[in-house]
Formats: sequence, structure tokens, C-alpha cells
Amino acid sequence: MKKVIAVSALSLVLGLSVNASAQPLGGGFTGPSQASVSVQEAKNLGDDAPVILTGKIEKSLGGEKYLFTDSTGSVTVEIDNDDWRGLTVSEKDTVEIRGEVDKDFTSFEIDVDSIMKK
Repeated sequence: MKKVIAVSALSLVLGLSVNASAQPLGGGFTGPSQASVSVQEAKNLGDDAPVILTGKIEKSLGGEKYLFTDSTGSVTVEIDNDDWRGLTVSEKDTVEIRGEVDKDFTSFEIDVDSIMKK
């Protein structure tokens, strides 16, 4: 029984070491990336449409909601506390936000997935 366990363990270790020394496969998407849209363009998109917006956060609206503005208009954005990832932003900073349109019959906002300074 001990021999069976020892052989099994040795086979497992040898199998892992062969895989560890193999070259990574690499690869990935090489086509066009999603382009940035304006606030005005985002307002014409459907619910859950992915967006990239570039502009400024003008002010906090309370909680996790902020007023985001670009040259075409303003929109409420919701940025969860953990999506800041330690980033500090003022109203003077230009930022890029990535998220989705959150739209229903009475409201329109952007649910932010990530934010970065430009």
C-alpha cells in the first residue's frame, strides 16, 4: 500500500513539474477595443450597455453617487467604495470611468466598474 501511495505522489510531482516548465500559451484578443463615448451618447444607449467616459467628477451627491461631467453634459455615476482602489480624485482631475448604463423609466446613471486618472 505504501508503494502505491509513493508512486502516486511521485507521478503527481513529476506531472506538476512538467506543466510548470511549459511555455505559457499567451494569446488574447487583438481586435478593436471599446471606444470612449460622451455623456450625451451614453444617454441614448440601452440599459446595461458598456461605456467608457472621460471627464471630471464635479461633486459628491452623497453615498456612492457623484456628478460626472464632460463637454456634452452631466450624469450621475455610482462608484462603489471598493472600486476606488485607493485612488484620490478632485474636481480638477480628468478621469476615465468604465461601467454600464443603468437605465429605467424614471432614472439614468452609470454604474462604474473602474476609475482611473488620465
